[in-house]
Amino acid sequence: MALAAGTKLGPYEIQAPLAAGGIGEVYRAVTRGWIELWRSNFLASAMAGDADRPRRFEQEARTIAALNHPNILGIDDLGTYNGAPFLVSEFPEGVTLREKYSENSKTYVYDTRRILGTLYVAGGSQ
Repeated sequence: MALAAGTKLGPYEIQAPLAAGGIGEVYRAVTRGWIELWRSNFLASAMAGDADRPRRFEQEARTIAALNHPNILGIDDLGTYNGAPFLVSEFPEGVTLREKYSENSKTYVYDTRRILGTLYVAGGSQ
């Protein structure tokens, strides 16, 4: 399901697509009448055909919405559009990982090793 710029989802208006993949689609949206930016994630049409997928999508969204951490995007709304479930989250400003690491592969290797080391220790393996 490709949404055109200007498509309205309740108080949200789609501005542009950001990404699409096997599981879903992500769009940049604004709240009509406001300048706030939002991300709208849609479950892919192929996934929505599986009766269990929309339920799991909503369950995962509600679980994430209950979390409060600076490294986790907050979920602000859940809804459906033409039968497809979607969630709305804050729009993080900044660069993508692809942009960050495209110029300096040494930084990528360093950061990856640091993150994996932290996860290894956090998992109890020393």
